[in-house]
Amino acid sequence: MGYAYVIEHMEEDESTPACLPPWVELEYCHMIKLAGPSASVQFTHLSANAGSSLGSKLSRFSGECEEEKLASYAVHSVSILELLRQKNVPISKVCLLDPKADKALQPGDKDEFGWVAGDDPPRDRTSELRRLGFPSRHLGPVQMTTDTALAVTKRVVDDGVPLDEIPYVDFPTVRFNARESVEMPFRYIREGSEPVLPPGMRSLLHEDLNKSFEF
Repeated sequence: MGYAYVIEHMEEDESTPACLPPWVELEYCHMIKLAGPSASVQFTHLSANAGSSLGSKLSRFSGECEEEKLASYAVHSVSILELLRQKNVPISKVCLLDPKADKALQPGDKDEFGWVAGDDPPRDRTSELRRLGFPSRHLGPVQMTTDTALAVTKRVVDDGVPLDEIPYVDFPTVRFNARESVEMPFRYIREGSEPVLPPGMRSLLHEDLNKSFEF
């Protein structure tokens, strides 16, 4: 059985929109592909509206990827702490991805933890979990997108690849044509010379870029 990845989504309250931003949904769909068939991805702390929308999006994505092996997933309104209580998982078996952690994630951590937790969007919510005693690890000094962080974690703990041997690209420029491009303010895994982006992200970025020029 593979790892369980928990994404604590930061929703304010039920006044949130009926769906998550499109780029968030694309990243979350990408995560169930990146985690692999032996893993599970748990999305926690979502409002009823956002959770329902995300569940529908993940279901459609799974249907479109029938030939691919995806992780199992579940969408929850409860927080990670309540989920762990329901699953009888002790905090000591959950690795909190924390940029302020003293230790970097390494392949040997596979035998110590069974769950990996992070928050999205990245904010100081991590400090609240840190105070509760979660053991923690960092993924290096440069901020990653949430789906990239999951992919890096899988490569380290499941595939046994050290952090510094994973090919990265920092702050890549995504080019659409000779005149249009956008710089991404994150670290990504590199495949060839290109950052690994969620399916559909390039089109969404281009669409948003064009909207910024509409008056």
